[in-house]
Amino acid sequence: MWGWGWMHGGYGLPFWWVGAGLRLLFMAAVVTGIVYLFRNFSRRGDWRSHRDESPLEILQKRYARGEISKEEFEEMKRNLG
Repeated sequence: MWGWGWMHGGYGLPFWWVGAGLRLLFMAAVVTGIVYLFRNFSRRGDWRSHRDESPLEILQKRYARGEISKEEFEEMKRNLG
């Protein structure tokens, strides 16, 4: 006999589950990291698209959504340029 058997050293418990648990934790960490990176980059892309808008484009969108009146739009437009 080799002296180890299925008990892995005679500790009284089968310790194969420790390795399996560590593998599962590692895979969960990898999946969590991938999901985090995907969400982070997709949000950053949305933020950049808003940063590329000119002040006039933002003003036009606010007017189109009804956030400001025509008078406010014209006054802000004059102030921009």
